[in-house]
Amino acid sequence: MSLVILPARKSQTISRRDFLKVSGVSVFGLFSAAFFGFNPLSLEEQGRVVVDTVNLYRKPSFHSDILREFWKDMVLPITEVTIGDEEPAFNRVWYRIGDEGYIHSGVIQPVRTQLNQPVSDIPSNGVLAEVTVPFTDAHRGASKDFPVAFRFYYETTYWITSLEYNLLGEPWYHILEDRWNEDVYVPARHLRVVSADELTPISPGIPPIGKRLEVRTAEQVVIAYELDQPVFMTRAATGARFSNGDFSTPPGRFMTFHKRPSRHMAAGNLAYDGYDLPGVPWISFFTETGISFHGTYWHNNFGHPRSHGCVNLTPKAAKWIYRWTVPVVLPDQLDVYENYGTIVDVIS
Repeated sequence: MSLVILPARKSQTISRRDFLKVSGVSVFGLFSAAFFGFNPLSLEEQGRVVVDTVNLYRKPSFHSDILREFWKDMVLPITEVTIGDEEPAFNRVWYRIGDEGYIHSGVIQPVRTQLNQPVSDIPSNGVLAEVTVPFTDAHRGASKDFPVAFRFYYETTYWITSLEYNLLGEPWYHILEDRWNEDVYVPARHLRVVSADELTPISPGIPPIGKRLEVRTAEQVVIAYELDQPVFMTRAATGARFSNGDFSTPPGRFMTFHKRPSRHMAAGNLAYDGYDLPGVPWISFFTETGISFHGTYWHNNFGHPRSHGCVNLTPKAAKWIYRWTVPVVLPDQLDVYENYGTIVDVIS
């Protein structure tokens, strides 16, 4: 709900008045269809609970009566998107769940359930694929009888290397897990092979020097400029302060020199602000310490700092930036690392 394709503008920069006018609407996810490159949310969608427990409220307000509780990875029907009361100010979007009540959008990942025809013609070096169901378990063998190694979530991406059938005739994709080099297997119908057409560069006619990204940490947005004209804006969640340190996204000028379509990101103690996140999609690094733009599936609460330094985006917004920036990653490449890239200005 946070990706915006801005119309052409006559002024060379987006003024604070215009920014507040547009970003204020984006907080509520109510942009008109003319601003969007896709349908932000349809009533057929589902929602996956992304935290341990969530409350269902009678009204879209944390002050309303609690009706019941749901647990992590439960998949719920989203039947309406609405605006709640004044809290929290940065994200007042609520989802109606069936005809029962409301849950704040920040703890619900909008998902779909789409099964796919398995693809057997896989190149020798593999091909990128995306999860198209709320979640699927990656096993250590091509059967549910094998132990689960990881849980893969909706819109995460992985490099599949082969299609295999088990003794029951069930198709499974083999994946070489990119952090621990483990062989894992996922039901093939749960992943969609990403076509080369989906990865074509956006605005290739604009010279690289004419593109620039601006990360406004005070407003928690990212704006893309082409020849100083704003063409895209999305809400973000940048670095925050935690109990074990300050992970704020550093201000300054950088560039997107290193990009990859998928990465298992893990660091720290999971019981103490650490993280272990397989299949993080559409990564555009802009510092040598690993700070990047990337898709996010572990929360849906953009507009407030909460990362370990990176710029959290929806997967769709991260994919747009991945395709729009340089260097270009070809469909058969696992990553690209160059000494040039698109300018990134982080403004505090």
